[in-house]
Amino acid sequence: MKEYWRSLEDLLPGEEVAPKKSSSVLLSDKAESSKNTRRDFLKYFGFSIASAAVLAGCERPVKKAIPYLIQPEEIKPGTANYYASSFYDGSEMVPILVKVRDGRPIKIEGNDLCQMTGGSASARVQASLLNLYDESRPAQPTLDGNPIRWEDVDVKLTETLTNWDASKEFVILTPSIISPSTKQLFKDFRAKYPFVVHETFDAFSYSALREAYQASFGQPVIPLFRFDQAKLVVGFNADFLGTWLQPTTFGRQYASARKLTDGQRDMMRHVQFEATMTLTGSNADERVPMPAVDEAYYLSALYSQLANKAGLGVPSVDAPQAIVKIAEELANTKGKSLVVSGTNDSSIQRLVVEINYLLGNIEKTIHIDRPLNLFQGDDKAFDGLLTRMESGHVGAILFWETNPLYQAPLQGRTEAAIKNVPLRLAAQSQQTETALLCNYQLPAPHFLERWDDTELVSGVYTLTQPAIRSLFKTRSPQENLMAWAGFDGTYYDFIKLHWKENIYSLDLAKGKQFESFWKVSLRDGIVAGNASVTPIAYQGADVSAILNANSSAKSGNELELVLYQNVPVGDGTLANNPWLQELPEPVSRVCWDNYVSVSPAFAALRGWSQGDVVDVNGVELPVLVQPGQARNTLAVAVGYGRSNAGRVASGLGKNVYPFVELRDGHRSYVISKVEVVATGSTYELAATQSHHSMEGRALVRETTIADYLANPASGNEMHEKVEKLHTTLYHKHEYKGHHWGMVIDLNSCIGCNACVVACSAENNVPVVGRNEVRRSHEMHWIRLDRYYAGDSDNPEVVRQPVMCQHCDNAPCENVCPVAATNHSSEGINQMAYNRCIGTRYCNNNCPYKVRRFNWFDYTGADSIPNNRVDVTGMTLDLKRMVLNPDVTVRAKGVIEKCSMCIQRIQDKKLNAKKDGRQLADGEIKTACQQTCPTDAITFGDMNDPNSKVSKLLKDARQYGLLEELHTLPSVVYLTKVRNKDKNKMLS
Repeated sequence: MKEYWRSLEDLLPGEEVAPKKSSSVLLSDKAESSKNTRRDFLKYFGFSIASAAVLAGCERPVKKAIPYLIQPEEIKPGTANYYASSFYDGSEMVPILVKVRDGRPIKIEGNDLCQMTGGSASARVQASLLNLYDESRPAQPTLDGNPIRWEDVDVKLTETLTNWDASKEFVILTPSIISPSTKQLFKDFRAKYPFVVHETFDAFSYSALREAYQASFGQPVIPLFRFDQAKLVVGFNADFLGTWLQPTTFGRQYASARKLTDGQRDMMRHVQFEATMTLTGSNADERVPMPAVDEAYYLSALYSQLANKAGLGVPSVDAPQAIVKIAEELANTKGKSLVVSGTNDSSIQRLVVEINYLLGNIEKTIHIDRPLNLFQGDDKAFDGLLTRMESGHVGAILFWETNPLYQAPLQGRTEAAIKNVPLRLAAQSQQTETALLCNYQLPAPHFLERWDDTELVSGVYTLTQPAIRSLFKTRSPQENLMAWAGFDGTYYDFIKLHWKENIYSLDLAKGKQFESFWKVSLRDGIVAGNASVTPIAYQGADVSAILNANSSAKSGNELELVLYQNVPVGDGTLANNPWLQELPEPVSRVCWDNYVSVSPAFAALRGWSQGDVVDVNGVELPVLVQPGQARNTLAVAVGYGRSNAGRVASGLGKNVYPFVELRDGHRSYVISKVEVVATGSTYELAATQSHHSMEGRALVRETTIADYLANPASGNEMHEKVEKLHTTLYHKHEYKGHHWGMVIDLNSCIGCNACVVACSAENNVPVVGRNEVRRSHEMHWIRLDRYYAGDSDNPEVVRQPVMCQHCDNAPCENVCPVAATNHSSEGINQMAYNRCIGTRYCNNNCPYKVRRFNWFDYTGADSIPNNRVDVTGMTLDLKRMVLNPDVTVRAKGVIEKCSMCIQRIQDKKLNAKKDGRQLADGEIKTACQQTCPTDAITFGDMNDPNSKVSKLLKDARQYGLLEELHTLPSVVYLTKVRNKDKNKMLS
């Protein structure tokens, strides 16, 4: 069997993996062994046993509920309402549905009317709900630190604008605006105040990508990439499944092109060249570690190979063997391939554009005529803005949900330029570093508290509508402009009028009058029309100079530093979010920190171990030894080291944005001339990957596409053998009604962790904080095990989501002394929290290790005093508004784990009963299933022969985790398939 490992310690079996941990109570009277005596132990033990039942049933703190004096017509207590809206944080945009209970949003889902996302949502989209209840949000307007009324703000700024010196600019700095109504408002505002200048700033820049398409096609666009239409995808430092451009959309496309269910036998092939191990690279069929400084050389060689095959006279570039082979594959898949790069370098992006043009991919896998409206920022324009600010040409600047002081410090230049502007205003929904330099603090509402609209691609419109009344004295930036310009009405009125005059048409509305069209648009949240597109013609671009400048590799023994976004925290905009901070990074499995990752070869050369603290150009960071990383590449995630973010993120990790510099007019996230030295100190990272190997068990099963096509059971031969040996003394459960089960397709799961946050939000999973995670006390009900296979310099990566397996022969049920864990008539392994006394026998007897124990009071539900651990303020009244009232909030001392979202099962069953009908297959969706961007999870009734679950259970790839134990799990996995051909291996 193929050997898998989780960490480098597995490759060193002769060494100690981790220091032995002493037990919390030692049975010894010796002082040096423990300060506790046997008498103390018996006292504590006696207390726990004698009073466990009392504590389990004791009264909780009294919480008073105040009834409605006049109940709103649309609110029925205990019944959820759903509102269509949109998530947009300046980078990713996803249409969503907001679940509201008794006037408070408690869950975000993807809007399944959106064809691009298919009803899915990323981890950050799911977690953004918690930022609504962030107590550190700006709560009221201030002027020079003193509270001020909105009416007084309007009087002062209207007077300022009316008497403005026209020789000075009034700059409004925003993230990329994808709202058609806001764009119209800017036009109207500038018509009244011509000195107003609108500039765009993106937290993480992709301006070189737009510039490259302008050079070749005359338009600065970011095209719509279609991974689902490609047979071969080649990525260069582009984490398109994790953080690049629109990962929720790309993840869905990617998985649909690789599924092998419903008779599909053709599978997209994915090859990744990258310096660091990314989420995307870890999912590739083949991955080539490549120094970041050599990316232009690799792409020059690839273009040269393809151009010469096409008979074009271009300078020849000696190509690495991997490039020669992939060029041959690309040449054989013209019009059905896709080459992408995530590097903000104009030379690199121009090469990529020309490669795709040579391959005939334009308007087939790359759609330029309906581009993405994201990331409109221009680094050269921002540089010009800084120059004007430095020279005194800017008299005022409004920072509209932007934080350039943190995300583009540019060696202190940004701070000096801001301070040189006399009037500074900050319209922010969260605390930011830039806002500290501003005279006016104008708090903006959370996106769930305001009206807005978006146009992600031409002709696809979505609406953002408030799901709750503003919690603080906030006002949208759009309403600020309307008040200062003297426009009548609210921004809602402005949006509605703009839609009536510019978006509404009888064809789009299917013959409905505007009011009907508007109501339907609000209900659906999304309107997709056939927008007129302007064909963009290829203008040609000469890249000879780029080929000559990159004719050989530039890497040597010098170190390079790569700055990247990790999946949980991203660019740092949502950093003050406990759900995201406690979410393990998909590759390293580390949370609550950033770190400097280094290759095993480089760590061995320097004699470094995991957790050693090193100084990188003056910034001290702990080391994480990352298999698969390029030898002389160091990598650090941005988004940490916030100084003014709130209770959770301020001071957490280290800020490496100051390393970013302008290179050829673009912000560069690859830094050369790096100096790194060990400090001699150590730091324990909070990592959830504590168990190190599969230990010879067939937990993950995989095969290749060639073997699968020859034998659909390839890689899963063990399943048939185990089935023949199954025998038991247990009585077989009979399920006369439903028998719920789940199938997880390992071929579709990319490990994005969206399911983890969705589960936490749905089931009130507590946040325990960094110290408890370090002690392996994390509480997530679902985890994504990550295994490596092969050489540590470039291993293969496989992942497996694991939650409670809901076994028919559940080992946990036999050993509970109080029958707290029991088996339902529908196959669900249930937990009676008020019966559990915390013996943890069930945890010890579970072979899957999926049960969680509340070591402390993380939620404020406990009646025992002096017992609370709440480092992130999750027990504050404001944050407790996020709790799902359909799920019990657990106290200290009980076991909890996946319940298959039993509250959702019961809700749909009740609805079907009230309607007098049978449950439809697919009507019930668990939280993890509903948010999954890749549709890797299927839930349903195994007793229904026509259900999708039942059909998947007949797939030759299906197997149960540790099925040789005969636990008969109701969660089933499908074997992973790689598109690898030993005759086409790149290395």
